[in-house]
Amino acid sequence: MPIALLPDRAVVTVTGEEATGLLQGVVTCNVETLVPGEARLGALLTPQGKVLFDFLISRIEGGYRLDTEATRAPDLLKRLTLYRLRAKVTLALDPTITVAAAWDGAETAMDTESVKDGRIAGLGTRLYAAEGAFSADATEADYHAHRIALGIPEGGRDYAFADAFPHEALMDQLGGVDFKKGCYVGQEVVSRMQHRGTARTRIVPVLAVEGDLTSGAEIVAGERALGTVGSVAGARGLALIRLDRLADALATGEILRAGEARIGVETPSFATFAVPAPTQAG
Repeated sequence: MPIALLPDRAVVTVTGEEATGLLQGVVTCNVETLVPGEARLGALLTPQGKVLFDFLISRIEGGYRLDTEATRAPDLLKRLTLYRLRAKVTLALDPTITVAAAWDGAETAMDTESVKDGRIAGLGTRLYAAEGAFSADATEADYHAHRIALGIPEGGRDYAFADAFPHEALMDQLGGVDFKKGCYVGQEVVSRMQHRGTARTRIVPVLAVEGDLTSGAEIVAGERALGTVGSVAGARGLALIRLDRLADALATGEILRAGEARIGVETPSFATFAVPAPTQAG
């Protein structure tokens, strides 16, 4: 029943009587339907529809908490400030909050706020409390290994910010995009990709069946470049792959390699898209 501190995460708060309206008009997820006790995946996009920031958003008294990458939290705050205009909203970076994750039924302290990670059930819960409130029995690396095993990507680790579309980052699969709520920044591009089915690149789990898997390694089949490895935990990793090129490579019986490793490509358990690959390299 592990609990792991996540020092690479920070909290931005959005409070005030117009907090819902501000966020609903700029982020990819639906904040109006967000219920207390749930952390929902969301993103703020460029006007061209690419992920500029990703986060888990949950309700707090008077507004919302955005759990995001610590190094990018000040920039997220600045970007939201640009969109605030005259809205009655207070934006802040809260340095007093520590973020942790718990899974497999871990019990938490009474003074810790626990919210369900809404991406998939296996991720467990997200925890927020003052520094020193947690009694961690797992490491940050343990959490990322758990995330990787479930096929859950994370910005900055599995895709570059301002370079990937929400579909490529699997946000359409993990509840991070609401296709019915109306306009938000970058919405037209994302909606077009959804309705035309033009997402050819996806993040998928990969498994080294021979050799060592390394983050950043280029994935190739013969002379054909397919993608890049992102997060790695032992023999498992996540990779951003062109699925059409993968299908062509498999059709000709080519072996998939990532650096020195021979790999297989897997389908995430939650995926509604087809991955043209066996579960293990042939």
